[in-house]
Amino acid sequence: MIFVYLRPTPGRLLAGTAPGRVSWSFRDIREPNSVGLNWKAWYTIAVMAITFVGLMRGLPTDVMLIGAALLVALAGIITPDEMFSGFSNQGMLTVGALFVVSAALRETGALDRLGRLMLGKVHSERHALLVLAPQVAGLSAFLNNTAVVAMLVNVVGDWCRKNRISPSRLLMPLSYLSILGGMCTLIGTSTNLLVNGLMIDAAQLAQTDELKASLREFSLFELGKIGVPMVIVGVAYLWFVGQRLLPNRRDIMRSLDESARHYLANMRIEPGCPLIGRKVEAAGLRRLPGLFLIEIVRDGRVIAPVEPDEVLLERDLLTFTGEVDTIVDLERIRGFVAVTSDEPDQALPGFSRRYCEAVVSGTSPLLEQTIRDANFRARYNAAVIAVHRGGTRLTGRVGDIVLRPGDTLLLQTGPHFASAHRNSPSFFLVSSLEEARPVRHSRTVIALALLGMLVTLMAFKSFWQVPTVMAAFLVGGLMIGTRCISASDARRAIPWNVLLTIAAAFGLGHALVNSGVASALASSLVGITREWGAWAPVATLAAIYLMTALCTETITNNAAAVLMFPFGIAAATDLGVDPRPFAVAVAIAASASFATPIGYQTNMMVYGPGGYRFRDFVRVGLPLNIVTLVLATWLIPRFWPM
Repeated sequence: MIFVYLRPTPGRLLAGTAPGRVSWSFRDIREPNSVGLNWKAWYTIAVMAITFVGLMRGLPTDVMLIGAALLVALAGIITPDEMFSGFSNQGMLTVGALFVVSAALRETGALDRLGRLMLGKVHSERHALLVLAPQVAGLSAFLNNTAVVAMLVNVVGDWCRKNRISPSRLLMPLSYLSILGGMCTLIGTSTNLLVNGLMIDAAQLAQTDELKASLREFSLFELGKIGVPMVIVGVAYLWFVGQRLLPNRRDIMRSLDESARHYLANMRIEPGCPLIGRKVEAAGLRRLPGLFLIEIVRDGRVIAPVEPDEVLLERDLLTFTGEVDTIVDLERIRGFVAVTSDEPDQALPGFSRRYCEAVVSGTSPLLEQTIRDANFRARYNAAVIAVHRGGTRLTGRVGDIVLRPGDTLLLQTGPHFASAHRNSPSFFLVSSLEEARPVRHSRTVIALALLGMLVTLMAFKSFWQVPTVMAAFLVGGLMIGTRCISASDARRAIPWNVLLTIAAAFGLGHALVNSGVASALASSLVGITREWGAWAPVATLAAIYLMTALCTETITNNAAAVLMFPFGIAAATDLGVDPRPFAVAVAIAASASFATPIGYQTNMMVYGPGGYRFRDFVRVGLPLNIVTLVLATWLIPRFWPM
């Protein structure tokens, strides 16, 4: 049978094509399932197979994908421009800018506030999943899901660390929830907007009014008919099944372990601190991970043990013993200041402060002196905020501790202390704590205002006429300009290996298209389902969904949508049914990337922070892909009759 289908012009499938900007041509196909595979196709399949084996064995993702893109480029399957086109892709650039925004929110303490709002009263993994589900899905329905994950990955990671829960238990669900939420509205993901643009273009070429009406653009909430059930079923899957399949990997440096160093630290409540007037338990100081509140000194009177209903007052001096990460976190609270003696001004001012650990040597001039008497700050331009002594539980005030050989000091220093004193005879070892930074509390309101600006620009971008990538770069630049984050810290905040991986994936997508692998597989599958008689429409719909989902897992969501949309429309036309359900199937399936980390940007963003391996996504995501396939095949024909 001869049928006509709409086909996007080659070479524009993966180059960040905007909705409404795809060129269309007509082409006659006599036998859609007879497309052969030439040597380029088999070569591409072999490269992809080797790449997947390497990823399954845990080899570096960025190295494997860049190497694969280079191999297909050397074979002439893609051009140099196509190999490097991902580096100019708006999605990849947006991700980079949003990492800067996220880092600025962290530097100013805004993420801590957001985390307390979202997860402040949550103390268990399953409760966290239940709380995150509606919030993440709801945000992703109206904001770009990449932005949502970029903003929340640190919030969830910090909460996991504070509650001694492996980030691998929640970061993958975070990505999945954002993907599911993005399915619910037209603006939830770029894939929906792209398919909407393809429908508008196809309608302009339609020969009948009926076909034009069928290919009308989506309304804002039309996709919610299938998106909302997807969210509900997805959350149920993560709750009942996913939690059993998720890995439980802990960061060795942060996990609870008997060898963890416990420091003694003193903190003073300064005017304006939000802890003033709150009870100890309500202030969150009773269940801090790896930290114990020993006593409170108030007007020379020692309160010990500290009861949970003890009310905190201004100028209270609190003594803690615990692990370094949690002690550093205490300083993120505005007006809660580390002290080395009775006066809080021992702490170093300014945003250039750093944290270091130093072990007192056997020949140090500090030995057998208290920290206060040793005049530590004047001698080293550093302040001791906590002390650890192996095998001994220290008590009292930090400034009164008599130093001994082997004592480990947690220091608040200038930016060059580690390099200046690394070979000092006063210390056996000096190491910098790179992740511990002072919080810019004075910039918190500015950072939150800029976050609100970003949300507004992205949620109403059709009104403001500001593309997502421009909004992300604008707000990222303003974060630097308003000193919410320094330029050097902004550069360090960008995970370049993640961006390299995303960019390389676009080159491989070009190879699958140029070699004919994607077209051949899609055409063959659609041709087979036409033989199913009365069940042909539903079978073809399932086949289109399946092939789109497979393309999404191996290339990108936008590429899969552009590639499979014409096959869906052609199959519907040939079967004599309404093509709209097939367009919906392509839009939903192109976002349903759960089985690999490379198919969707949010999966790649949590891949490293969660400590995942490639097979983790296969184990957890593949059953979810099957569940969404069955649900879509059942619901789409009911909401959009054929």
